[in-house]
Formats: sequence, structure tokens, C-alpha cells
Amino acid sequence: MTTSTQAERGVIAITGASGAVGGRVARRLAKQGYPLRLVVRDESRAPHLPDAAVAVASDYTDHPAMVAALAGVSTMLLVSAHEGGDRVQVHKSAVAAAVEAGVKRIAYLSFLNAAPDATFILARDHFYTEQAIRATGLDFVFLRSSLYADGTPGFFGKDGVVRGPAGDGRISLVSRDDIADVAAAVLTDASYTGQIINNTGPEALSFTEIAAILSDVSARPCRYHEETMDEARQSRAIYGAPPEIVESWISTYTAAKAGELSLISDDVRRITGHAPLSFRDVLTRYPESYAHLLEGSDPR
Repeated sequence: MTTSTQAERGVIAITGASGAVGGRVARRLAKQGYPLRLVVRDESRAPHLPDAAVAVASDYTDHPAMVAALAGVSTMLLVSAHEGGDRVQVHKSAVAAAVEAGVKRIAYLSFLNAAPDATFILARDHFYTEQAIRATGLDFVFLRSSLYADGTPGFFGKDGVVRGPAGDGRISLVSRDDIADVAAAVLTDASYTGQIINNTGPEALSFTEIAAILSDVSARPCRYHEETMDEARQSRAIYGAPPEIVESWISTYTAAKAGELSLISDDVRRITGHAPLSFRDVLTRYPESYAHLLEGSDPR
């Protein structure tokens, strides 16, 4: 981006900096020489990067630790917390800490088509988090991302089958690399303030097509098996998760069936200047994403 649109070179906080997305963003910004505050739960897992200070908070609800971690920060990337019944309140705690610490701008890693009535249950949490951020009056940008392409092989069981009530619904799978590229650009460019950015891949695939591509790249036969809602609940009962979590897992498939995950956006190309990776590209780049299919592993 041109220097006229560059955000002030203040400290940027990356929450979840030891994770797959936060770590990617942190490494990209460190290469560009931005001063960083890496907010993590476990200091030993924080990436070692130049011009990066590490701050520890046990979780987003540890208010004193979060306020201290965000002191002196101008812009924060808020990576969403783990799924759970109190997820919105957890996010609100992080937002409140940002306000108290004097953060000026929040970039929030949200989800595609976040809405109060979204079929994908967790997308509702993202909508209410967005609303909480808006209510602060702080500058914001929302990064609404589709399902992770590099996480999708984990939906397949050790038998090479992905099961769910998705019908022929399509999903515009996006890579974590592309999300990180977009986030790094947005965090350092004030011109994106107030925007809702849709991070998607270049194509919308059905689970049948996803299975076919995975089969081709991995040389491991894979397929999609359509389930009824009752079958979906029964097949996931073995994990012993609370019913509301099971329903959120299943809603990934029903959201696809409802057409809520099929949006194809040009935002990745518009912001980064390069085309987003396809699902096949991601599998080729990250063969470890499907290694469990060759060894045997259970999905959710």
C-alpha cells in the first residue's frame, strides 16, 4: 500500500500469537519491522520475533492481565476464542480490556456471513462480538473468513469419509496463509477502517468435490456421506461433547446446505495483490494437513 494510507507505526497487539493464524500474522509484520505485542497464554509457545514483546494472559477474561498486555498498543488483532457457551462474553472481556488500555483500533477475526440468525451457530457469536466492538466507538475492521482449507481434511475420519447433512451445499474454503496476508495488510493500513472484509478461496466446493480433490492429492480414497440430523448427532456422540457444541459442529454442514458458506469474494486479491490459494494448492503446500488420513485419526 502507499505510504499515504499507512497506519501510524504504533505497537500492534496480536492475540493468539502462538496459534496458526495469529502466529502467521505476527511473522509477517515482524518481517516488515513493526513493533509487536504478542499476547499468549503460554510464554514458552510464543514465536521469537524481532521487535516483539510477549505478554501473558491466562485467557481473555483475565482482565488485569489483558489490560496490562494491551497498554501502549494502538491496534489489536482479536483472534476469536475457542468455541463454548460463553464465547461472546469472553470476547467482550477482551474488548473491554482494549478500551481500558487505550487501544484505538480493533481488527477482529470474524466469520463469513456473521448474523444473529446464521445457520452456522458459531457465526452468531461472531455477529454479537462485532456488535460489541461497534458499541465501543473504537475504529474497527472485521475480517470475515470462510472455513479454513487447511483444517478441512480434519473433517474426514480414518476411513476417509466425511459425514454430515450438507447435501450439495458449497463452501469457499480459504487458507490461513491468505487470511494472514490480509490481516497483516489491514492492521498496517488505516484505509480499511470500518470495512467488512470477506476472506474466501477462489472457488466454492461441495463436500463431494472436496473429497475428490483430497483423494487425488493424497492418493487416499475419500468420499462424502450424507447424514440425516439424527445420524449426525449419533455419529458425534462418541466425543462426549455438550449437546450445544455438537449442534454447532453439525451446523457447519447445514450452513453449507443453506448456501451461507458459498460466497466467493475478491477481497483477498484486492487487498494482497495475489489470488487466493485453491483447496488443491493448500493440500499441495501442506501435506501434513491430511497426514492423519494416511495414519488413521478421528475427526469431529
